[in-house]
Amino acid sequence: MTTLSEWVPPATHGLDLPDGRRLTYCLYGPDDGVPVVSSNPTPHIRWERPDVIEAYHRVGVRVLSYDRPGYGGSSRQPGRTVADAASDVAALADAQGWDRFAVTGFSGGGAPALACGVLLRGRVTRCAVVAGTAPYDAPGLDFFAGMSPDNADGFRLATRGAGDFRARTDRVAAEVLAELAAAAPDGGRLARMRAMLLDGRDGWTDDMVSLVRPWGFAVRDIAVPVGVWYSPDDRNSPPGHGEWLLAAVERAEGHRYAGGHEPGPDTADQVLRWLMA
Repeated sequence: MTTLSEWVPPATHGLDLPDGRRLTYCLYGPDDGVPVVSSNPTPHIRWERPDVIEAYHRVGVRVLSYDRPGYGGSSRQPGRTVADAASDVAALADAQGWDRFAVTGFSGGGAPALACGVLLRGRVTRCAVVAGTAPYDAPGLDFFAGMSPDNADGFRLATRGAGDFRARTDRVAAEVLAELAAAAPDGGRLARMRAMLLDGRDGWTDDMVSLVRPWGFAVRDIAVPVGVWYSPDDRNSPPGHGEWLLAAVERAEGHRYAGGHEPGPDTADQVLRWLMA
């Protein structure tokens, strides 16, 4: 088993798009594994933790984890919508020769995964959303019910636009990195967090703004099996969001897990095996 202190950055690949942007990504798991495109949480980059990589190998999935625009080495795409993720994912899958593939998204990556399920009809086989949020304007949902004050403040600030929210990312990134450095964590974790928070501030900002604006597609139009994992104790993406998605998506299956926002390794294995079904 690879320990966190032994972690080194995996090989990074790049894809140049017709509009002049560049996307960066990493590939994990066995070469012949079931293809899966992973939409990372907000904020996050293409580098996965060792325990997550081990799960990919254990289950047998070939995962493409990419930097959304504005993160890591991916060019920023100002004003992007959630729906814009689908064309990027299609281009990344084309570059791998993947005609059919599953998609998964955790937290802020849940909405982009849903976009692929709706807009890449005929290519996406299954869509797993873990601790994802519902649309900001979801009918019948109190978006902030059960949400932590800090997370709620972030979403409210994002409604004011990228400029206001970017100031928040600068402050939060500096505070988090200072705390991590003082705690003397392992070098691998600090390297990932620095890349995520410093090189991902534009992506973080654009993610949040896109989540509180119209997504560019209707969730109810998704036509592939959807697995919705949510926790009753989650204060970042409260359970009402998962319950709303289950009610809105005809072919959705609900799965509850304990422990708050981030699921444990057993849930990760369950999600990956569900994607392979």
